[in-house]
Amino acid sequence: MRSSLKNIRQLITVLRIFARHDALFPFEAIDFYPIIIKFVKLFHRKNPTKRPGERLVSALSEAGPSFIKLGQTISTRSDIFGEQLTHDLSSLQDQLPPFSFKKVQETIASELEGEISNLFKSFSNKPVAAASIAQVHFATTNEGKEVAVKVLRPNIEESFYKDLDLFTWLAQIIEKSRPEYKRLKLSEVIKTIENSMKIEMDLRLEAAAASELYDNFKNDLDFIIPKIDWTLTSRRVMTAERIKGIPIDDYSAIIEAGLNPNTVFKKLSKISFNQVFRDGFFHADIHPGNIFVTRSGAISAVDFGIMGRLDFATRKYLGQILLAFLNRDYKLAGKLHFKAGWIPSNQSEDLFSQACRAIGEPILDKPQDEISIAQLLGLLFQISETFKMEVQPQLLLLQKTMLVAEGTSRKLAPKANMWLTARPLMENWMRSNLGPEAKVRMTVDTLSNIVEKLPRLIDNIEKSTTIMANGLIKVDPEILKLSQNDYKKSTFVYRTLILLLLIIGGYLGFS
Repeated sequence: MRSSLKNIRQLITVLRIFARHDALFPFEAIDFYPIIIKFVKLFHRKNPTKRPGERLVSALSEAGPSFIKLGQTISTRSDIFGEQLTHDLSSLQDQLPPFSFKKVQETIASELEGEISNLFKSFSNKPVAAASIAQVHFATTNEGKEVAVKVLRPNIEESFYKDLDLFTWLAQIIEKSRPEYKRLKLSEVIKTIENSMKIEMDLRLEAAAASELYDNFKNDLDFIIPKIDWTLTSRRVMTAERIKGIPIDDYSAIIEAGLNPNTVFKKLSKISFNQVFRDGFFHADIHPGNIFVTRSGAISAVDFGIMGRLDFATRKYLGQILLAFLNRDYKLAGKLHFKAGWIPSNQSEDLFSQACRAIGEPILDKPQDEISIAQLLGLLFQISETFKMEVQPQLLLLQKTMLVAEGTSRKLAPKANMWLTARPLMENWMRSNLGPEAKVRMTVDTLSNIVEKLPRLIDNIEKSTTIMANGLIKVDPEILKLSQNDYKKSTFVYRTLILLLLIIGGYLGFS
């Protein structure tokens, strides 16, 4: 970490930016370095016409790329920072002035070991998009394919780590000097930003995410993912198939193209469901600038720097919980939270079920077009502190993604609800994955896995058991440890097999 003096200098510069936008309230609220705050207030401008969140958006935008990412991360934490502030921060646009084409040429020459003129048939010198991490140019490959080329900003890594050092320093000071603010989990927020930025600053990882999503939907004609050109992709450059389409929130253009917005809406609902529940791998930055409708009526996505993952167990419980809420079975909704291990067993299940009812009833009583499943999840996460519920970061990312998706879908079908539209898909998925047939499949898989590992297990037992002089069997403790670690999810069948093997081994030893 840099010296405190350098951090203080950078902090003053940042605070002056916040003062210009009348956005010092986060620092004032935690009584952070009052002397410094009083000094920067000399540059303070009152702006009573905007909400605090809106003023904070302006300050973060001016402060630079890392601060934009900070705001976007906070916007997923309504459980900590409140609904209004995070709602305002969700409008934070990741847009910056473009960097020079000369820098683009230098980066491509260095990364792809060749001049643009040799690597591409044509290459536009004007970017079509410029964000905090990278900018995008249209080009044509030597094979005649139209592509979009993403290039990282020069020195973005150096700038990011300098800001990250400041964030970490601030978080440590606040957590040490103000224990009451540990609930804000600032260090966790900073870690989330660090992990996200590391992925976004290696375009090979974004390319891999796009490739995985492409494979998941390669047989689905309704969802088009640009194919990656790996020969023209590296850590700081990514080349992908160019997508042509209408921004998904441009209702008039969709109508003019002869497409039915309601049909597009249904496709979007199905695609969103399949990403989250079927695959557990979803595009987590689906603002209208990243989602398009092609002339054929298919939906296409770009920009895969922010992706979310949910393991099967999380998807299973989440699906059950959402259906329980939609059925207004709050007792079951509460029970599932405990079963999933999301709420400590020392909390009251009845009281939590009551809290679920308090959240669900006001939302589910509304007309369909006003129901927000994302808002329901957001309120559910907000009560996490009361019941000591540890909310997974990926669930928070999903909640924010759902919120954006709901807003986008309502521009296509104002009277519909995308998650209620996807309800039959969810019910079918639950039957397929939790019904009797699914349980039989899981049992067969468990048995198959045990049988597959039996030869190694027998070999381990043979090496780890000794027949004593008195006829007793001595078993190396490590074999028991191995059994526990390797087969902790196994059923009674596995333990019976182990016991039988030991009995047979003992019998053979006596004989």
